[in-house]
Amino acid sequence: MALSVDQKRGIVESHRRHELDTGSAEVQIALLTTRITQLTEHLKGHKKDHSSRRGLLKMVGKRSSLLKFLQSSDRDKYLDTIARLGLRK
Repeated sequence: MALSVDQKRGIVESHRRHELDTGSAEVQIALLTTRITQLTEHLKGHKKDHSSRRGLLKMVGKRSSLLKFLQSSDRDKYLDTIARLGLRK
């Protein structure tokens, strides 16, 4: 259920700020969004998997806090990130 190395590398390359960037807020948000999407699909078929549901809620909370940080620190990058990922309105 975890991201493969190739998937993770592709996400990092498409959302990074510079060549060596692997941990900026944009990259972390993109990785969490992909994992949230995968876990949501898993939970549609396994409705009683409460431990995975808890993990999903923790990931959603982490992504929310990263989005709040990005919104307060750099509004343009925040708007670009949510547009590229299809989040919010």
